Amino acid sequence: MKTCMLKAAEIVCPEKRQAFANISLTRNTVTDRIGDLSADLDSQKKHKVKSFVAFSVAIDESTDITDVAQLAIFIRGVDEFLELVPMTDTTTANDIFSAVVEALDRVGVDWTRDVSVATDGAPSMIGRKTGVVTKFKEKVQAANGGQRFWTFYCILHQEALCCKSLKMDHIMKVVVQTVNFIRARGLNHRQFDNFLSDKDINFGLPYHAEVRWLSRGAMLKRFFDLREKIGQFMEKKGKPVHELKNPEWLQHLAFMVDITEHLNNLNKMLQGRKKVVTQYYDNIRTFKLKLTLWETQLSSGAAAHFPHLRNVQMTGITADMSRYKDKITELLREFEQRFQVFGELETEFAIFRSPFTVKAADLPINIQLEIIDLQCDQDLKDKFASSDLDTFYRYILPGYPKLIALAAKVLSIFGTTYLCEQVFSVMNITKTKLRSRLTRKYLNDVLKLAATQDFKPDIDALVRAKRCQVSGEK
Repeated sequence: MKTCMLKAAEIVCPEKRQAFANISLTRNTVTDRIGDLSADLDSQKKHKVKSFVAFSVAIDESTDITDVAQLAIFIRGVDEFLELVPMTDTTTANDIFSAVVEALDRVGVDWTRDVSVATDGAPSMIGRKTGVVTKFKEKVQAANGGQRFWTFYCILHQEALCCKSLKMDHIMKVVVQTVNFIRARGLNHRQFDNFLSDKDINFGLPYHAEVRWLSRGAMLKRFFDLREKIGQFMEKKGKPVHELKNPEWLQHLAFMVDITEHLNNLNKMLQGRKKVVTQYYDNIRTFKLKLTLWETQLSSGAAAHFPHLRNVQMTGITADMSRYKDKITELLREFEQRFQVFGELETEFAIFRSPFTVKAADLPINIQLEIIDLQCDQDLKDKFASSDLDTFYRYILPGYPKLIALAAKVLSIFGTTYLCEQVFSVMNITKTKLRSRLTRKYLNDVLKLAATQDFKPDIDALVRAKRCQVSGEK
């Protein structure tokens, strides 16, 4: 390759031939460069950690292509990926906790400033006596003198678990079995697509993956839209789906399509890298109010916000709405139970979001005077009206230390392990069957460069520290 480049340079740009000749051909060059960039990011993070007013941690675990459990650790004060730790032996709560503490100590965190931890809610993470969260809380409170410490179980996971309360497996079982019969066999799939094409329908059935929550809504909606065609096709195949002729089952399917679509819309709103925990709180609170509204409407026989259920009614099938009201009631109860932590933070959220409208008398004593001073500052009030929340709190340094501390805590909190899931996606793309021997260090370096957004490697400084090594020509 280098020989070809040199010959091309002689013809195209002979004055640049020496620059091409200086290109190193050492096989570890790219690896070393990635390692240098990663080390530079680590150095910047260690320096930044010292300035944290407050920080939070998010941890999650997944398995790579070689069945090695990988623990992803994020630290938010800067919202950055910290470490990917391979768990080559057991993955007990003690193992995970030790790995997290070691990674945080490596960057020199001040444990007294940790305000929360977010996990996926797995048993090893949330065990009351020996779980990672319990150990984490004990360590932090031992350092900060027993101050409040919050634990969050990924809101996305919690929302998915709330869906389980619908208990409509008799619907999903029939739908999944039918879809698998059509999609899992190549001949059936081709014949079904041709059957739809003959009917001038240009879309087919998607798969449903249990770990991909949004796929359920897409698959159910498509199944409902194609229910007549699916019934005809299955009849031709000698595998009739009798439920498709059952009015009551169709009502349940229509309700399932509608409520799943509402839940998917909520799920999409909860996703994102730069979201503040108060945004999650607002989304969850809004959805609970919607559930209350639907509960009232369905109890009176109205399905205004359930278009597919309403569509079934219009076909002449009488739907008993009260049964679905009970489903909504159970779903609302699940949301209330699983998101209790937001109730504990309601006062802090109110101060953070609306510092100019909260009543000082209703707030903790230590912050009342600062709030009164702030509310009388017209310049800051104008800046609050014209800027984002995180930007606004930069304006009020250093005159309001209590308010700044509160804002730092709220801004640092992870509400989900969304960032960990993103890293695992990059990991699965990077460490494939063809690259299964990628070492722990190199995988970690690659993921740091891929996941880090708020820091940029100081390439100029790295270049100045390098000595050019010219490879020999052949």
